[in-house]
Amino acid sequence: MLEIADREGVRVLTLARPERLNAIHPELLAALKRALREAARDEGVRAVVLTGKGRAFSAGQDLEAVPDDRDYVRVLEDYIPVIEALFSLEKPTVAAVNGVAAGAGMSLTLACDLRVMAEGAYFSPAFIRVGLVPDAGMSYFLPRLVGMGRALDWCYRSPRIGPEEAQAAGLVSAVFPDEGFLDSALAFAAELGQGPTRAYALTKRALWRNLEAELADALAYEAESQAAAGATEDHDEGLRAFLEKRKPRFRGR
Repeated sequence: MLEIADREGVRVLTLARPERLNAIHPELLAALKRALREAARDEGVRAVVLTGKGRAFSAGQDLEAVPDDRDYVRVLEDYIPVIEALFSLEKPTVAAVNGVAAGAGMSLTLACDLRVMAEGAYFSPAFIRVGLVPDAGMSYFLPRLVGMGRALDWCYRSPRIGPEEAQAAGLVSAVFPDEGFLDSALAFAAELGQGPTRAYALTKRALWRNLEAELADALAYEAESQAAAGATEDHDEGLRAFLEKRKPRFRGR
């Protein structure tokens, strides 16, 4: 259901219901919530990759798991801690989109810091096709990532958003060949994992917080964040490496 593996400091979380295109149901969400909390606590984990097994990232909510009374509030209660855990994780998170990422599957990718995708993969909001609205964080993240106009267009029409369009919109950071895709995605994440983890966390927090802040407030928060980053071991190492003209060896502290 959820496969967990470690590789070069990267915790790989694989949605593993390939026979159902990794459709999401409560047990999978519970396993993902536990795994994200464990990754947050484990100092050996420097980055997290979320991907899917087989030919899909995730086709979205398993509609067979929706209760007969269609209590979607209850359904979405299972998503909330997962989306919040992905968004708040103080380590780089990368969605490795190996195949279709539709509906709530696409929402999971949006809660990650960065996204990479295979040449044969695509996104689709999908909700409108069954008469529903974007959920699991999509209405929050998508317009902030690609702009309101494009978000409305995608959510209304629910097209297949392939690598070229996704990259042009700034939704994905890189596109890799289908063959060897996971290795390429893990190398991308491992490079992030070698960086100054605390500075990453402070950067993410500042960028999202200041997205809608007044300038004076944003400048003050930047100063606070810089003071926190300046007190880290990684900053000391970065300064030494700069003066010694070598590559820094960050430890995420």
